[in-house]
Amino acid sequence: MGSPVEVPTQPRGWGLRYRAFISYSHADARRAAWLHRRLEAYRLPSRLRGGTGEHGPLPERLSPIFRDRDDLSSAGQLGPQIEAALAESEALVVVCSPSAARSPFVDSEILAYKRLGRGDRIYAFIVDGEPNAGDTRECFPSALRYELQADGRIGTTPANPIAADARDGKDGKSLALLKLLAGLFGLPLDTLRQREAHRRHQRMAAITALAVVVMLVTSMLAVQAVIARKDAERRQKQAEALVDFMLGDLNEKLSQVARLDILSSVNDKAMEYFKSLPNTDVTAEALEQRAKALVKIGVVRSDQGEYPKSMESFQAAANLSGSLARAAPRDVARQLAYAEVLAYIGTIHWYQGELEDAQRNFDAAHVVLERARGFAPDDPQLLFQLSTIDNNLGHVLEGRGRIEDATTNYRRMLEASQRLARLGPDNVDWQNQLGLAHNNLAKMALMRGDLDTSIAEYRADEAIEAGLSKRDPRNNVQRERLLIARATLGRTLALAGGLEEGAALTAQALDEAKALGVMEPGSTAFQEDIGLYSTQLAKLQRLRGDLPGAAASTSQSLAMLRALTTTNPAQTGWQRELAEAHTEQAEQAIAAGDRGHAATAPLRAALAILEPLLAQGGEDRGVVLAASHARLRLASVSAADARATLAGKTLATLDAQTSARTDPRLLALRVEALLYLERKGEARRLANDLTNGRYREAGFLRLLRSHGIPGPRHPHKQEGAP
Repeated sequence: MGSPVEVPTQPRGWGLRYRAFISYSHADARRAAWLHRRLEAYRLPSRLRGGTGEHGPLPERLSPIFRDRDDLSSAGQLGPQIEAALAESEALVVVCSPSAARSPFVDSEILAYKRLGRGDRIYAFIVDGEPNAGDTRECFPSALRYELQADGRIGTTPANPIAADARDGKDGKSLALLKLLAGLFGLPLDTLRQREAHRRHQRMAAITALAVVVMLVTSMLAVQAVIARKDAERRQKQAEALVDFMLGDLNEKLSQVARLDILSSVNDKAMEYFKSLPNTDVTAEALEQRAKALVKIGVVRSDQGEYPKSMESFQAAANLSGSLARAAPRDVARQLAYAEVLAYIGTIHWYQGELEDAQRNFDAAHVVLERARGFAPDDPQLLFQLSTIDNNLGHVLEGRGRIEDATTNYRRMLEASQRLARLGPDNVDWQNQLGLAHNNLAKMALMRGDLDTSIAEYRADEAIEAGLSKRDPRNNVQRERLLIARATLGRTLALAGGLEEGAALTAQALDEAKALGVMEPGSTAFQEDIGLYSTQLAKLQRLRGDLPGAAASTSQSLAMLRALTTTNPAQTGWQRELAEAHTEQAEQAIAAGDRGHAATAPLRAALAILEPLLAQGGEDRGVVLAASHARLRLASVSAADARATLAGKTLATLDAQTSARTDPRLLALRVEALLYLERKGEARRLANDLTNGRYREAGFLRLLRSHGIPGPRHPHKQEGAP
């Protein structure tokens, strides 16, 4: 059973940062983007403004509304930014579909919001599936279908969610949107519907007429572009004015009445027009305007999930921006514009999993910016864009298994970020970019087996995060960044033999996580931090000989992680961390001399979690480390035949990992597996390579001694720190 949850008092009135938070599955991104635009674009009829609704004085608009547009994480958990946005949202809107019902992210967001005591401000917007179907058609996530218990978990009492049904044959999009708006404003539906019907009738006639006129004018201009080329300057001015209207006022007005069909037609006509125009005998300013318009169209199409059409717009913009950039190589603004378009193209490829194409366009953008830096070496906008592209390139290269190339990009990111930090020491975004660069390089160094460099880079990141946290001590997001940096540094120091400092930093991180957890009891992010770092501290306590302290830390970890996994069994990160806590529990039993049930039971529990995860994602380094460790611990307390089987299975898993050839954590596991297979010569050679490379993890050194393999000359000296 979990501990009781402290439920904050529900705020009333308009006192928070966001009017609403939109929760949705990645598969419903296009629908969520549409809903986001409709809600923020809607203006309350003038006769209703200034009145009072259920939630207080009626605003003109429901803005801002939060929607996470960078859902590229595979961590399977809510980040601190999402937790903070939920806490600062007056309402929660859930885009409901079978995909949403299966999404652990959506379920976690609903649960987190209910734990804030705002269950009555959750609105379901049904786009697909069937509510309360209880099968594959189910569109309500479990956290929406059932009430919250006193202990903060989802129970079995059915809930009655407030719902607007946008499906054909139900409310339909228009009425469902109006129902949702009425709920968010705190108005009766009939009141809003009567006012809206009158306004919509008037506006619809005017806007439709405008749209028809615009499309006719655009078509006429396209014809003129082919027939009357000598009139280029006049047509150019007409085009500029028309594009400004189309992508400005008309775009906004069409959005207000949810006429995406007309908007798409206008954009399509604009694209036809641009294709028909010559790129010669026109001014540079006209070409710049044309490129900006194409980028706007591309962004709209990307937000709608229309990636092929979006790519068409961006490529057309790249042709124009590229010609302008080549014509004026010293014009930094033109180079930035061209690089931005290339980066957009790379991002669209990235979204579609086309990593090679993404890399090619990011590389091209980088070349443009580097060339421009020769004329403006300290331009902040240029440097920040350079560092961002290098970060993206590094991640793409990591995804392709090219660790050394990724490292090169992260080093370039570091150089640009360092320049930015010197130019703006008080700019938090630039300082965070610098910390991220150090963290990226630390991770790469560890994967290469370079512990000295890894520790130095993690120390640099920790120092930056500490400075930013000291500057703004009430910023909980920044405080969590700091505790994560300290825990990561502590864990890496322990690999290099720095057991005492590593334990101290881990204990600091855990204490900070507990303090943040008290301040935000409903935050699953801080709860996870407590569970994870309790396990890591337990390991270091055990290696220092403090078995009672290790047992207490593990008990805390197991309690926290069991509670988390019970609330959301689909969250694979929490499942892996629970398995690691089970393995640590077994390690303590073995250290105490008990190689029986006390050791084997938690190991089998760990493997029951890890083996399915390993089968699902064999490239997840965290799962590989955890599963290999648990297998080998079970091998250490098993009979010879079972020991050999488990060791052989572990070697096969490690052989499938590219990073297993350099990552010292994986290499140490390989040594242990070889020893259990009685391949002592291979194990000895590999162990010597590791210790010569300053790998000093205490458990690994004890393993070597138990098999008669000499360790380093100074096994207790921290040689991994600079």
